[in-house]
Amino acid sequence: METVILAVVIAVVVIGALGGLIVSSRRRKPLPPPPPKTPDITAPPAEPHVGDEAETPRDEPRRTIEEVDLPGGSAPVAVEEPPVVEEAPEIEIPEPTAGRLVRLRTRLSRSQNALGKGLLTLLSREHLDDETWEEIEDTLLTADVGVQPTLELVEGLRERVKVLGTRTPEELRGLLREELLKLVGTDVDRSVKTEPEDRKPGIVMVVGVNGTGKTTTTGKLARVLVADGRTVVLGAADTFRAAAADQLQTWGERVGAYTVRGPEAGDPASVAFDAVKEGKEMGVDVVLIDTAGRLHTKTGLMDELGKVKRVVEKHAPLDEVLLVLDATTGQNGLVQARVFAEVVDITGIVLTKLDGTAKGGIVVAVQRELGVPVKLVGLGEGADDLAPFEPEAFVDALIGD
Repeated sequence: METVILAVVIAVVVIGALGGLIVSSRRRKPLPPPPPKTPDITAPPAEPHVGDEAETPRDEPRRTIEEVDLPGGSAPVAVEEPPVVEEAPEIEIPEPTAGRLVRLRTRLSRSQNALGKGLLTLLSREHLDDETWEEIEDTLLTADVGVQPTLELVEGLRERVKVLGTRTPEELRGLLREELLKLVGTDVDRSVKTEPEDRKPGIVMVVGVNGTGKTTTTGKLARVLVADGRTVVLGAADTFRAAAADQLQTWGERVGAYTVRGPEAGDPASVAFDAVKEGKEMGVDVVLIDTAGRLHTKTGLMDELGKVKRVVEKHAPLDEVLLVLDATTGQNGLVQARVFAEVVDITGIVLTKLDGTAKGGIVVAVQRELGVPVKLVGLGEGADDLAPFEPEAFVDALIGD
């Protein structure tokens, strides 16, 4: 019995000595790093402090939880992802403006056939009596040509038809084309003035009533200028309509034009002033200023438009003031034009939605009313559907092939 007890004691002593040696050996060797502490992914995230961003900024690394193999097994650890970098919008290259109206002639003629074909049909009658000439007058008046231009056109046609006698379709078409070109005018400078000789940039202000497509026209005009190799700054002076500045900035980003904007409901004259100042500092070719749409019957708003013009001219004179008119409004557009012309010196007209009306005669009427030319026409919703006005292409579209 004593022998058994002695053996047990000896065994305990030997095991203790061996354990001490192992611990001593481990102390002399560096231990591997402990596995990272597993984050408590079930706990709710801590509330951000006041002034901290609730979301990770887009230009800083983001952390995600991933399973990573470790010596003792796999464990979820925080892994940093590369920062998210927003890509700049792709710059579009607008189509060249040269001959753009010719390329859009089919679209124009499709909506204006009622005028041209109606006149040719009436002129082709075997006997042109007084009743027929009255119908011709009615056709022109319905197309918004205006009373005085209509009388001039009919008188000219009657004289030439009387001299011509026999009339073939080709002769009638040529006759009508010549008379319409006289009314529209071919000897007028219709270029948009953006290149003053003594300074840069050229300054263009766009005005008009609500709903005429004024902001869209400003954006499309930027594309026209960029297509012609010009650099542009846009001034979002329409501060009363919440989406106007965003809309204009989107147009600008597409072609690489910088947009100057101010606070919503801010002073539009201040934005216009800053836009010209920025354009000067950047050395761009043209500054386009989009003004707030306003009812021509509201005296206060019209006075404010005059203020915008005066403030801008502290930098330099305006090179162009373009009035945007909706071609579908017909004679009502002439009333608007008169009021705007009294407040600011209109230098050119932009007719939008000309593809959606058979009243192409508004081109003649509005030019007569204001004494300034139509310089641009809108022929659709596409980005490149704003075209420099070309009288020959316009008249050819009216009378067809």
